[in-house]
Amino acid sequence: MTASNELRLLPWSGPDDKPCYLSADDTSGYLSRLADSAEETQLGLGTELLAHAVEVLTDGVSDPEELRFLATDLTGALRDAVRIATSRGRRLNPTHYSHEGPSTHLI
Repeated sequence: MTASNELRLLPWSGPDDKPCYLSADDTSGYLSRLADSAEETQLGLGTELLAHAVEVLTDGVSDPEELRFLATDLTGALRDAVRIATSRGRRLNPTHYSHEGPSTHLI
């Protein structure tokens, strides 16, 4: 889990799109659970958006404005997914992971 001197990157941004962080010593705290829920929601919406994108791109009749809106929504979903991956990557216990991938030991 997160070392006591590290901060958790939250799945939302603050003013001027600056990253927000949380001291994550207590992963069962209210804000940690809220962040977990927000990540789950963001990833679920990204999955739904991806399915919609496949439909739009295969229908062959989408106009440029619809494609621009789709690209904007996909950009936001990708930004969320990258932020979540970055946050989770920082919280991995490095002793259980190497350049070869995760170990088979349970934490």
